[in-house]
Amino acid sequence: MKNIVVLVSGGGTNLQALIDAERRGELGGGKITCVISSKADAYALRRAKNAFIRTRVLERKDYPDIAAYSKAMADALKEAEADLVVYAGFMTILDGQVCDAFPYKMMNVHPALIPSFCGKGYYGLRVHEEALKKGVKVTGATVHFVTEDCDGGPIILQKAVAVKNGDTPEILQKRVMEEAEWKILPEAVRLFCEDKIKVVDGIAVVEE
Repeated sequence: MKNIVVLVSGGGTNLQALIDAERRGELGGGKITCVISSKADAYALRRAKNAFIRTRVLERKDYPDIAAYSKAMADALKEAEADLVVYAGFMTILDGQVCDAFPYKMMNVHPALIPSFCGKGYYGLRVHEEALKKGVKVTGATVHFVTEDCDGGPIILQKAVAVKNGDTPEILQKRVMEEAEWKILPEAVRLFCEDKIKVVDGIAVVEE
């Protein structure tokens, strides 16, 4: 069994998708053992508690700088004996201390088809606002390994979602979550837990 630690900051819809997948036996032997939030009032914490998952709060404002916060997070993840760290709506960019401690053992889901609409500042509704401004006909979601390069780590899975006439950022966000994020994040976790992802020359190769 692999210990999965999930990092959250908000509502926790992707966390819920993982909890539901685990209940269905779809995480490849992985088990969510801890949820760490950057905000004490994050609804994701309630989702974790409802599923009897241990929780912890590490608030960014309690630390003088990102280096101190990153060290505290790395220590917390080591203490939790994390085999896999999943960003599920975690809104703080950690520095290299965490990536170095967990190389290719951290993954994030991004609400666009990387390399489009990604990088620093592209999160939440802004991603979908920019997609609509550009008039793209297809968007989607990407699960990738976390590295120091924001949204620049090896891509594990992607799923396309159609953009429809009359879409608002909110409508598009909901469709991307339902049709892509909530499907490929649990799938990527399963693949990791079954040792079916290898990184070769900076590219994630999925072996099914």
